[in-house]
Amino acid sequence: MKTIPLMENWEFHDKDPYAQPLFVASDGRILRFALRPGQIVREHQAPHSPVYIAVLKGQGMFAGPDGKEKKLGPNALIIFEAGENHSIRALDEDLVFVTFLHGVPGTH
Repeated sequence: MKTIPLMENWEFHDKDPYAQPLFVASDGRILRFALRPGQIVREHQAPHSPVYIAVLKGQGMFAGPDGKEKKLGPNALIIFEAGENHSIRALDEDLVFVTFLHGVPGTH
């Protein structure tokens, strides 16, 4: 069994959002994102995996392929299908969330 503290040792970067790999294996990966107010994860997609996001701290605007933003915060679970475009924008406080992906090709 492995355990990873989700609410400790957050790392932020001043220029861009930071995606900290918490777990990486051939069958998936878990990343913890830390965004300062106003930082943006630009529109992108995960072509080979659904993206599951659990918000730990802060409020953010999450947009799917239609570009319509929805304000979400702690205790929210967001699900994007494989290949579905999405973007994220931190509001006026730090935003921290965990992203789960599975079966990502080229992951070790």
